[in-house]
Amino acid sequence: MSETSLWQRSSQTKIVATVGPACGSVDKLISLIELGVDVFRINTAHGEQKHHQEFLDLVRAAEEQSGNPVAVLLDLGGPKMRLGELPGGQFTCKQGDTVRFVRGEVAMHPGELVSTYPTLIDELRPGDRIMLADGIVALNVTEVTAEAAICEVRQGGMVRDRQGVNLPGVKLTAPALSERDRASAIWGAGAGADFISLSFVRRPDDVQQLRDVLNDIGSTARIIAKIEKPEALECLDEIVDAADGIMVARGDLGVEVDIAEIAAVQKRIVGVCRKHRKPVIIATQMLDSMHHSRIPTRAEATDVANAILDGADACMLSGETAIGEYPNEAVSMMHRIAMATEPLYSEVDRHRAVGSITAGVTQVTEMTARATVRLAENLSARMIVVSTITGRAALAVSQNRSSVPTIGVSGNRAILRQLCLYRGIVPIPDAPVSHPNALLNFVVRAAMNSGRLAVGDNIVLLSWTGSGHSRHNQITVHEVE
Repeated sequence: MSETSLWQRSSQTKIVATVGPACGSVDKLISLIELGVDVFRINTAHGEQKHHQEFLDLVRAAEEQSGNPVAVLLDLGGPKMRLGELPGGQFTCKQGDTVRFVRGEVAMHPGELVSTYPTLIDELRPGDRIMLADGIVALNVTEVTAEAAICEVRQGGMVRDRQGVNLPGVKLTAPALSERDRASAIWGAGAGADFISLSFVRRPDDVQQLRDVLNDIGSTARIIAKIEKPEALECLDEIVDAADGIMVARGDLGVEVDIAEIAAVQKRIVGVCRKHRKPVIIATQMLDSMHHSRIPTRAEATDVANAILDGADACMLSGETAIGEYPNEAVSMMHRIAMATEPLYSEVDRHRAVGSITAGVTQVTEMTARATVRLAENLSARMIVVSTITGRAALAVSQNRSSVPTIGVSGNRAILRQLCLYRGIVPIPDAPVSHPNALLNFVVRAAMNSGRLAVGDNIVLLSWTGSGHSRHNQITVHEVE
């Protein structure tokens, strides 16, 4: 992305795109950045660490060549349960039939299923439900013996090797942070990942375990808790409070809870995130048909729009950019939907979390961030500029949902990358952040060169004076001369 287009970004909703073979080169990643990608997701559930490092290196090279800060989200696989190997690689479950889960990872006989989760049979009880292949096949456990769980097929269909297994309502003993995930987190933090997402979070202690790991190695990576288990909904406020951000992971969540309730659950999660002033990502199947189509379905376009209207900070593309045929078109479409939808985001929606305090900031910073947004809107300012050391002040401005384009500046490149996830914040590198007057001159010069500002326009700058850098205590209104 050129310096000019960087200053002219117009959508506020951030776009997270998953890297994969479909965008596995520097040129392709630069193209996605130019179309609006802010964060690239690396999915560690598939592939080896060396492949993840290759993708991360490609993203950093694309970032360097584009001149645009871009964040990396390392997505930990979590205790994802999968089928093992089946005879012939697949098996048709017919409604009313009886099938058996047996121990091991290779099934030897038709009608037998195996799982990569070694203690599955020990943790099942009669009456438990088992969902296979993203909920297409439904089983009901009728009997459990020492060596097998006997199940009745309640909803039939085809299952294949390595497909997912979900146990709605079953309390599993597997930790949210496995040893494999711990190793991936340590590697990712050391390699410079900006966000690390924890899968299948069930309680706030799961988030704290990952935070302890990151603190032990001195990492500043932010933690994204993925909500995809019913247990997480029982202590949602506590999980949101413990994490730095949330992902509504609708793939497994849509299997673990009644699919008829998924829209209501999504709105509830976003509402809690808005209350706690934490960024929230909506993920999974947002533009799913664009794996093989240049345009989405009407329902998918509406889904993205509704997520934005709910108050989501970011929308995520998964297979659409990782393995799809039209990654550029998918990103472009998501950006177009955001542009068409954001003007409908009402005054009430933008300020509905106004009574809260953003985690990690002082009351002074929170109040000045809030005042900055209101002042800029009342003045019809063309731009807000927020100077930040930790990124928290920029997050506070973001959570006030300004309708005025907002520039975030920092002397720390890692912080600039983290701003990429915050709704409405455009991170600008190489700004002189230590001196407000020099910063204003830099902003005015660059924004006028790009056509963003003209003589007579107002800019509102949020910064600080004195030694209390954690307290943004200075608001400056500057008229472009």
